[in-house]
Amino acid sequence: MERLLTELRAAGEATRLRILALLRHGELTVGEIVQVLDQSQPRVSRHLKLLCDANLLVRFQEGTLVFYRLADQGRAESFSSRILPLLGDDDPVIQDDETRLRSIREANFKKAQTYFRENAASWDEIRSLYVPEEQVEACLLSMVETDKHATLLDVGTGTGRMLELFAGRISAGIGIDVSRDMLAVARSNLAKHGVTNCTVRQGDMYSLDLADQTQDLVILHQVLHFADKPKEALAEAARVLAPGGTLLVADFAPHAFEKLREDHAHRRLGFADVEMEEWAMAAGLKVADTRHFDGSDLVVTVWKLVK
Repeated sequence: MERLLTELRAAGEATRLRILALLRHGELTVGEIVQVLDQSQPRVSRHLKLLCDANLLVRFQEGTLVFYRLADQGRAESFSSRILPLLGDDDPVIQDDETRLRSIREANFKKAQTYFRENAASWDEIRSLYVPEEQVEACLLSMVETDKHATLLDVGTGTGRMLELFAGRISAGIGIDVSRDMLAVARSNLAKHGVTNCTVRQGDMYSLDLADQTQDLVILHQVLHFADKPKEALAEAARVLAPGGTLLVADFAPHAFEKLREDHAHRRLGFADVEMEEWAMAAGLKVADTRHFDGSDLVVTVWKLVK
């Protein structure tokens, strides 16, 4: 009862209810919330603190930016998921807030797309060397059975494509990436496609800020070849994988394209099946399936590892 009363007191104020309604559309920075509400930052920050103290919101800092999101977003038992539907879709204040939020996100998307275009040449060049991504994505989807209660961690999320791909098959997803620029692209892509049960944050693949054995599905999609310590990155992904969970790894088979190392910062030129098997065993996993896709110049391998 005390927990419910605390939640009701925190939510039972017009501005705080507007904030909760906004964040059901995905995580936002303090500045973005201030823009939508057209209130002073100190006032908005006080409301945000009350909501966090009541465990209705989660706060995290990424560089100079502070982000907020609904606690337990995407889970049916969360307080917000039970109280927010009572607002309905016809409240004029909420409608105005959502209109302003769409304008802010459209501006963010255009900015992110400009960045993406300026860097697209590298991605296009690499992708032209191997099989169409659609084949790899279809393979990833076919390798795992998920349900609406499953959790997903996408390590090195990049543009957020894996989150977008699996969003309809999971309860909640988290994307981790070290690059703030790529995270901006990922956030814009998720917002553009209406993905509200997935979030992204800055993080280190060698030290994931997650508890042991919490994720039903972990994905390392074209990430390990950038890693200085790919074995350690795999072991860290295995640490947060729940018992019976699945770790999907998609990367290049061994190749001799030094250009990828010189021009695109690849640390490793692919991975052999035997190497992946050894790493999996050391991390307490076993290889359940391996598939190879021959491209015009490179081979992409997808490994399914289970705990």
